[in-house]
Order: sequence, then structure tokens, then C-alpha cells
Amino acid sequence: MSTSASFPVISPEALAALRAFVGKPVRRPEPYIEVTTRDAIRHWAHGIGDRNLFWADARIAPPTILFAMDRIVSGYVGGLPGIHAMYGGTDFRWRLRIREGERIVGESVLLDLEEKASTFARRAVKQTYRTTFTRDDGAIVCEADSWCFRTERDTARERRKYRPLEPHRYTEDEIERIRLAYRGEVIRGATPRYWDDVQVGEKLPEVVKGPLTVTSVIAFVQGWGSLYVRAHGLAFDLFERHPALGIPNAFGAPEPPERVHWDEALARAVGVPAPYDYGPERVAWLGHLVTNWVGNDGFLARLNVQVRRHNLIGDTSWCRGVVAAKGIVEGRGEVTLELETVNQRGETIALGQAVVVLPRRSA
Repeated sequence: MSTSASFPVISPEALAALRAFVGKPVRRPEPYIEVTTRDAIRHWAHGIGDRNLFWADARIAPPTILFAMDRIVSGYVGGLPGIHAMYGGTDFRWRLRIREGERIVGESVLLDLEEKASTFARRAVKQTYRTTFTRDDGAIVCEADSWCFRTERDTARERRKYRPLEPHRYTEDEIERIRLAYRGEVIRGATPRYWDDVQVGEKLPEVVKGPLTVTSVIAFVQGWGSLYVRAHGLAFDLFERHPALGIPNAFGAPEPPERVHWDEALARAVGVPAPYDYGPERVAWLGHLVTNWVGNDGFLARLNVQVRRHNLIGDTSWCRGVVAAKGIVEGRGEVTLELETVNQRGETIALGQAVVVLPRRSA
């Protein structure tokens, strides 16, 4: 695809039309999964590289499986046709564990539209949705706010926030360090982590992810389901309903903008030096870090993560956390964690905070 391609811009009329939907329910796109089957739980855990046997043994899903159960919480946006959407983050607030065999449905509203100053593109709009996940029995499992930044592709390319980068070339020693980090990953498991024993300033054992490859992106999509990836006639049906999604590739065939995650030409056309990961993947990685640390008896109550930079093909990410605070809230032992993900260049690519509930010795 030629990087000289011209893309639509954000017009006042299109923005006003979208703003009219603020506060209103959003049509629910067909989810990738609707029931947390044993297979769905396994595929999600494998897609994010979570090797904790607890999920299979206890028939409980990693909490971030909700990304696979709703496209809107994963970054699916409406309005502003042809304007690129870059996932910005999600704030999950869980009330219940997610167990095998549950049917969970997300219902969403367009929560807010906010014009933002951007170093990436001349004009950007932050588009936030609120999704409430409910079981068949009416119990609310989780409420989540997710946001994307709508950016003009041409102006993003022109402003060149990201300098040209060559994929990182790994030495044998670097690959060995990553291999040893995977081998030494600490999973708390059945040993309870008691609230009483946790100290402010305590560091979580880090979790490595990467090097990011197209293969690992495919592995994530197998568990998550994607936003716009369709095959054959289903793809043409999608482009007929939403013509702006059918962007011609190098061969003149229409493909969705989602291919920025593996198509170098399109990634550069939107102002990024290389293909990059899916933002929800990084949120799930930090969720993995936290569930490793809390153990089987801990509960992840909140995970709020902001995606800060692109995680490029070839990059390795190190997920880290530290105990920021602890307290008793309504009789529960809560711990607040500050989280970050840093790449091999020392750049922070995600920041977040988690609140977990741990068992108490005195309870």
C-alpha cells in the first residue's frame, strides 16, 4: 500500500452526528464468545500466555476474558467513518468471579466524547464507552469503561511522532534472559497471600511478554476474536455495510484497518514505524501479572490500564508492579498496586493501577 494514500478527516458534521449518541445505548456487535466454556477459558489463557493451571483446575476464567466476550470493551467504535481508532485503555471493576459455563452479556452506552490535544495527530477525539456485563440470572459481573482515540491518519503520518525504528535484533544472551524469565515466572497458586503480610513498597515478581511476533499476535486473536477480521463472503458483507473499513491493500483487495497489527505498509501509513500489538492484550498482560501475585484465594476487583505507546513487532515487554497502599474497606483487606509495562528500550508502554482483595489472617 502506498503511504501517499489519502484518508478522511474529522469533520464538524461527523463529530456532531456522533455526539448526538452520547448517553444512549449502543447496538451490540456479535461477540466472539458468549459462554465461558472450558475451551474458551483455555483459548483466552493461552492467547495471553497465562500458564496458571488454576483456571483449568478451578473452572474459573481469567477476569480479562471479558475482552473476548464483548467487542465494544475491546475497542470497537462507531461513527466518524474512515477515522482511525487507536485503543487507549480500559477500567474494569469486577464484582464477581467468572466461572465456567456462564453466559455473560455486555450492554454498552457511549459515555463521552472529548477532543484532546495530541502529539500523534493534529486532531484527536477520545471516545469512551461504558459496558455492563450481566449473567443470565441478572447478577452484574463487571462494569468497564473503555476508550479509543480517533485520529486522522494523514496528519498522524505527517506529524511523525514516532521516529523510524528498525526491529530489535536479539543476541543469544538476550533470548536466554527472556527464556529464563519465562522459566522462573512466579505463580502464587494455592499458597494464600494474606493481606496482613503485604508491605507497602513490596514489588511484584515481573512477568515478561515477547518478543512480539506476528505469530504471537495470531495466538492472541485465536483467544480474543478480533474486531473486524472476517473471511471471504463475510468480509465483503462487512465492507458493504461499512465501506470505510475496506482499505485496499498492495494488491488492490479490500482489507480492514485492523491489519495495522501485521501489515507494515499500513502501520507506516497511519504514522507508526511498524506493526504493533492489540491494546487489550497489554491490559490482559498486567491482569496476568496481578493474578499471578494474588494467588488462588485473592480477587482482582479493579484493573485500570492506559496504553501509552505502541508495542511494536520485535519488542519485548516487562510487566511490573509495586504495592502502593493497603487498607480495610468494608471489612475486606484491600491492596492497591501501581503497574507498568516497559519495553527493551526502557520506554513505558502501559501504566495502570489494580485493587485486589486478599484473605486476612484475623478474619
